[in-house]
Amino acid sequence: MAGKYFTEFEVGQKFVHEVRRTVTDMDNLLFSSLTYNPAAVHIDHDYSSRTEFGKPLMNSIFTLGLLVGLSVQDTTLGTTVGNLGFEDVKFPKPVFAGDTIRAETAVIAVRASASRPGQGIVTFEHTALNQRNEVVAVCRRAALMMGKPA
Repeated sequence: MAGKYFTEFEVGQKFVHEVRRTVTDMDNLLFSSLTYNPAAVHIDHDYSSRTEFGKPLMNSIFTLGLLVGLSVQDTTLGTTVGNLGFEDVKFPKPVFAGDTIRAETAVIAVRASASRPGQGIVTFEHTALNQRNEVVAVCRRAALMMGKPA
């Protein structure tokens, strides 16, 4: 399904995204390497075994990216001009390799763009949940959305 145009969003609209993703050690190692993040808590099993978590934590920026990515197919695929910002990003529970992450989205604000006629700004609240339905990440994202072609 393609994303929605600005005028197709309404405050209060909710999406339960069908696509889910089980995260792996390789995801964590690759993402941490690609972003030059050498934190032992992400890439060193021996070090992590001595932390309160007992194993490596998934890189939280990977988790944030996955959360937004899981929402794209139903919301902004092919209809977004660009992201304008993220706020209120929280990670209430850790994510570990082997967890399966799913996402839900609520539309919390919609307004026409003052500087771009025919386009609008949609604010989404994205929530990531693991296989136990525990919230592992939440963020608000403002996106500039295309208007529906005539």
